[in-house]
Amino acid sequence: MKKISLTLTGLFVFAAAYGAAYKIPEQSTRSMGTSAAYFAGADSADTAYYNPAGMVWIEDKDKTLMELGAKYIFLPRINFYGVARDPLGSTPPVTNAKTLKEEFVIPYFHFILPAGDRTRFGFSFVTPFGLSKRWSADYQRATAEEFTLKTFEFDTTVAYQVDDRLSLGAGIRALYSSGEIKYRREPNYRINMNGESGIYFGYLLSAALKLSDNLRAATIYRSEIKPEINGMAYGHLGLYPISTEGSVKVVLPAEWRLGLSYDYSENTTVDLTYEITFWGEYKKLDINFEDPVAENNLGRPKPKNWHDSKTVRLGLKHKFNQEFTGLLGIAYDETPIPQSTQGFELPDSNGWIFSVGGLWNPKPNLELGLAYLYVQKFDRKVNNSYMNGEFSDLTAHLLNVSLGYRF
Repeated sequence: MKKISLTLTGLFVFAAAYGAAYKIPEQSTRSMGTSAAYFAGADSADTAYYNPAGMVWIEDKDKTLMELGAKYIFLPRINFYGVARDPLGSTPPVTNAKTLKEEFVIPYFHFILPAGDRTRFGFSFVTPFGLSKRWSADYQRATAEEFTLKTFEFDTTVAYQVDDRLSLGAGIRALYSSGEIKYRREPNYRINMNGESGIYFGYLLSAALKLSDNLRAATIYRSEIKPEINGMAYGHLGLYPISTEGSVKVVLPAEWRLGLSYDYSENTTVDLTYEITFWGEYKKLDINFEDPVAENNLGRPKPKNWHDSKTVRLGLKHKFNQEFTGLLGIAYDETPIPQSTQGFELPDSNGWIFSVGGLWNPKPNLELGLAYLYVQKFDRKVNNSYMNGEFSDLTAHLLNVSLGYRF
């Protein structure tokens, strides 16, 4: 029982590791089409989310701006070749395993309302973290049969124009999350967990500055939010049955962005964005169970020691004519997960992001958007207490469609 105790503590650590790890910055057509470089030059309804301070610089201050959309996410099968160490201590063979394919459709919306010459209000509904990973092979399933996290965020923002060059913005973030975790190695153990949080709040602060007629700068800080997910855990440890309530805090880290937007010409805009996500706040994990046996076996704190990750994004927007605008983007993204804590719940590495998109205006106040984004992560060799091998084929495909309107 002692051996199971030590190893299963590590298994539950993966739950929050996954919950804290997967960030989704693309929350509109313009953002996805520019690899999320779209920031300082934000000029549509999604400004309410990306650059609230910039809402006062958008034309038609007496109009309401709206964008409704959905993104389709396809995660192909990730390959692992090597030794997936058995949590029970047996000598594992070299294996070649793949994850299951994952598909999601996620809606969002953005609104900006008029509120006078110097003030505007915005509202956004987005999904900033989440997704899922599932393995079917025995050794991978022993630590990560399924890890699923869903987050839903509603932001209320306000902008105030200080003078002709400077504006400030602020907002309140309300976030709800839910998760499901499964892993098993019959007949030794089987664990199924599911739960949800209440509503947790955070904030954002932003500023936008017109450096010249064709150069703008912006910055934004989003606070850390630590929702506590409460739920039930079912299964068994050997012959001991588990049916208990439990809770865990998930770290959704703070983020800071700095961006420049340059109007190269009347029809062409270039955006450059530098982004830091403060994953370094995720030092350890502590899970609590009401059942004393489950608590003694599974509830001990576990160090994680992630590091802050940095992303550089470059985007291009070009207006070909009154009806069509093209989007293009590229980004380089770092993983926050050190090799020592890399597990099967979220295979990750550094990588590149590429995107393309377009905006069609069949009428002056109506806009239809479409964007595609491709993620290519580098193959990653890992040798730690969970595995000795290499992950490959770490890719993702995202497609965004949207409807925009001004009225």
